[in-house]
Amino acid sequence: MPGTVNAALVSYYQSSAFTKGLGESTQQNRRAILERFREEHGDKRVAYMHTVALQKIIDKKTPAAARNFKKAMRGFIKHCISLRLIKVDPLAGIELVKMKTKGHHPWESNECAQYEEHYPFGTRARLAYELLLQASQSRCDVVRMGRQHIRQGMMSMRRQKTDVPFNVTVMPRLQEAIDAMPVCDHLTFLVTAQGKPFTAAGFGNWFRDMCRAAKLPERCTSHGLRKAAATYLAEQGATDHQLMAWFGWSSISQAQVYTKAANGKRMGRSAGKLISGTGIGSPIDPVSQNEVQAIENTGAGK
Repeated sequence: MPGTVNAALVSYYQSSAFTKGLGESTQQNRRAILERFREEHGDKRVAYMHTVALQKIIDKKTPAAARNFKKAMRGFIKHCISLRLIKVDPLAGIELVKMKTKGHHPWESNECAQYEEHYPFGTRARLAYELLLQASQSRCDVVRMGRQHIRQGMMSMRRQKTDVPFNVTVMPRLQEAIDAMPVCDHLTFLVTAQGKPFTAAGFGNWFRDMCRAAKLPERCTSHGLRKAAATYLAEQGATDHQLMAWFGWSSISQAQVYTKAANGKRMGRSAGKLISGTGIGSPIDPVSQNEVQAIENTGAGK
């Protein structure tokens, strides 16, 4: 019926904002969220959708699910506002619970060494690892990578989720991993045991199995290698805009997560060099231990 959530969602799915503005995998993820919302509220009037009702829905979800729900609803509500189905954005006053987790674990050097020792060059598992670490992209982009994307030592593609371009230099170790594999006519570097391209979800499950076989902890995931690469480049002095170009980020805030952390480490090291040899914690002009000194009560036995 016109004016219902059902009708508004059908209209949104057909809009250019949904079909052209979102990547294929993002469309699938957000549609799954919106369809669950439609199952419960599809017959209700969009005009009656208000902040309190959405807040109650969000409060029943985990922090991560709540954020995904809000992202999915944001595009839908913008569409409804553009069609004058609602006048006020009901998401404007929504409060989200702060997430306790910091997200995927960035691999540590010993974890990388353990994986590399288990899977030598010439194995599919090693090529997958080098693509994830050296090209530093999400699994949905890694499974699409092929020789046709490399020109003059540079791999150039567009991210599937956001359509933002990224450009990465093919470093010698990645080239070695590519050259170590048998020559084939596949359009993607990585294929399944049946010789077909991976889906993003299928690749994620397969790579998790490879990590388990290498006896790595469960925290080691494919996305953790992308975070490890971003951390390393930031600590090597990469700027915000350099990280944006390499990782295909459209927002500078995404890059600043890593550059701020790296700058904090550098500042700490610099402070350590300044402090070194100064006897920090001792007075600049030590007093004679033979003279009677006034005792200051600092508490706690100090």
